[in-house]
Amino acid sequence: MKKFIQKAKHYQELNSLTPDALRDMVSAIYVGAPDKSSGKRQQKIEIYYDGAGFIPLNLLMQRETA
Repeated sequence: MKKFIQKAKHYQELNSLTPDALRDMVSAIYVGAPDKSSGKRQQKIEIYYDGAGFIPLNLLMQRETA
């Protein structure tokens, strides 16, 4: 996890995702089969970060509060 945090700090000021940042931060992306059972097309996407593994989206969206 320490390795991931160091890399994340390096890209902290990044305004858009670059190919270099993607290659450096992400180890794998898995895209599930489309599901249209609800009437809308949905797909499960899992992003595995180098040094941190899979982090659920709800954890990524949380902000620190003091």
